Amino acid sequence: MSRFSRLIRFIAADGKTYYGDAILPTGISDVSRVTKARVIEGGILSQGYKVTDQVLNVNKLLAPLAFKDAKTVRCLGLNYAQHAKESNMDIPKFPVLFYKPITSLSGPSDPIPIPKVAQGEPGLDYECELVVIIGKEARDVPESSALDYVLGYCAGNDMSHRDWQLKKGGGQWSLGKGFDGWAPIGPAIISPSIIPDPQKLRISTKVNGRTVQDSSTADMIFSVAKTVSFLSQGTTLLPGDILFTGTPQGVGMGRKPQYWLKDGDIVEVGIEGIGSITNKVTFERTKAHL
Repeated sequence: MSRFSRLIRFIAADGKTYYGDAILPTGISDVSRVTKARVIEGGILSQGYKVTDQVLNVNKLLAPLAFKDAKTVRCLGLNYAQHAKESNMDIPKFPVLFYKPITSLSGPSDPIPIPKVAQGEPGLDYECELVVIIGKEARDVPESSALDYVLGYCAGNDMSHRDWQLKKGGGQWSLGKGFDGWAPIGPAIISPSIIPDPQKLRISTKVNGRTVQDSSTADMIFSVAKTVSFLSQGTTLLPGDILFTGTPQGVGMGRKPQYWLKDGDIVEVGIEGIGSITNKVTFERTKAHL
């Protein structure tokens, strides 16, 4: 049975939503530029899905997993050595784990909505991250076989509001990172057959075209394999679980002077072999009820 190479979820010309295997033009590796895809039939998280010969035009890329297919969104903090250094924090001995709600997920070109509650003080920050999608149940798996449980990889932006994360929220990281639409991912889920070693990827962020983060996944403190193995100890990881694996140095909080996002900024996260997601920071105009 044919397996996907670059899994996308998209709206076609007929207005319907499909899962598909992206067809990239010659010389193009960034899936955000895809225009055609082979339709996938069946549950994408089951072993019985099928990549068909039906080809459709891609009108709009969506988050590569639908809400109904996504499970828990787990995230690591301080997982790059240079980022821990710029944050003036010790290298952690174990992965630092927090969670985002499913409603924080959004697509590779969706606006990032900033609610009124997050507009009062500066502190809006970007975090480029390699995102791992779990493909089959994993519990107590050894590091040596942990990558066998990975469905694929995509790019993500762990949007954060540092005041809510560290001060107002009383140190509750999830509170300052879990607003609606604050976890854009995409543009596709890339098969491990294309990315056999996730620790050799260039990862970067641009804000309004200016590069602010530029690093390599080789700087991770806990590799993808270590992370999957650790998180599976005593806790079952499920197909559709999403793992944000941390961000490298260059975040706005760590800069001197600090550099915060503002209304209208364009944030582009790119990862080698995966492609890019580009999202506009958009302040909501409704009133807060506080």
